[in-house]
Amino acid sequence: MSDAKDMGFTPNEMMTIAASRALKSDDVCFVGIGAPSAACNVARLTHAPDITLIYESGTIGTAPDVLPLSIGDGELCETAVTTVAVPEMFRYWLQGGRISIGFLGAAQLDKFGNINTTVIGDYAHPKTRLPGGGGAPEIATSSRQVYITMAQSKRGMVEKIDFFTSFGHGDGGDHRKRLGIDTAGPTLLITDLAIWKPDPVTKEFTVVSLHPGVSREQVQETCGWTVKFAEALDETPAPTELELKTLRDLQARTKAAHQGTAKGKAA
Repeated sequence: MSDAKDMGFTPNEMMTIAASRALKSDDVCFVGIGAPSAACNVARLTHAPDITLIYESGTIGTAPDVLPLSIGDGELCETAVTTVAVPEMFRYWLQGGRISIGFLGAAQLDKFGNINTTVIGDYAHPKTRLPGGGGAPEIATSSRQVYITMAQSKRGMVEKIDFFTSFGHGDGGDHRKRLGIDTAGPTLLITDLAIWKPDPVTKEFTVVSLHPGVSREQVQETCGWTVKFAEALDETPAPTELELKTLRDLQARTKAAHQGTAKGKAA
């Protein structure tokens, strides 16, 4: 099959845009830094203008002109409807059931949507120390649904994660319910190659849509477990001109701002 680049967009652009399409104007979304932030802001700038974006630092209804490097970026507070204390953010908004979508990234992910962002290798003697969980563990259990986005690789999508940072569906099935967690957990995984949804019974992530030009073999080659594909496998619609322009303009503004070359706000 042809490569996505031959079609005028990259796999990462397809991933970000596919993720943005899952969001709606009436969503209240707890946004992770990185790819989730890009997807949420593309949604806000295109089909979901009324989406409420919340970042962990306490900014509510933020509408950044550039993507933040961290939750503490001034851009988030400057454009927010309001900023609340972090304890209020977690207790009232998140644990109070007011977040419809928690949007997370992952360093390691297993087939049941469990996330590791803590260590690679043994916890006491890790090969790599990762940034940690931050608020992600609470987002994973208290948001009504969780969306995950990440680029596929055998190093990232593994049979067994090295550390449970954010709980997905545990061992599968009704594991969340047995632990007394009454939220839906991960309901969507968007990678640079495909869209995945959990099986209704086993909760194992299953490929439901391949991005344009992507084969089943490519998905399997970049995944550390045996991939299951839906019987009715769709093809993800290619990015529209508006979606691509919105994402690329956002990334260009971000690059200029972080390089210190931006002169005021971009048009």
